[in-house]
Amino acid sequence: MIVVLVHIHVKEEAIEAFKVAIKANARESVKEPGVARFDVIQQRDDPQRFVLVEAYYQQEDTARHKETAHYLTWRETAEPMMVEPRQGISHLSVWPEDQAW
Repeated sequence: MIVVLVHIHVKEEAIEAFKVAIKANARESVKEPGVARFDVIQQRDDPQRFVLVEAYYQQEDTARHKETAHYLTWRETAEPMMVEPRQGISHLSVWPEDQAW
């Protein structure tokens, strides 16, 4: 399992619009066959900061996700809402072992 944590810093005036855009992307992302999980979390003490928790079955699934129409639409819509470029960090799942979430 490949887990990608994507850290996003959103402009204060764009928080609500960003939530709409990322929820639309997340709803479609979980329908992809290679996606085990796609969570969107917002920092409690700094609501401009979000983390996407994306879990994929295989490394190839991460690349396929970035080719989907819903991802490309989200990227085009959300990038102008960001204070700085998003940062994605790829991880390997240690637990649960060999199981989908």
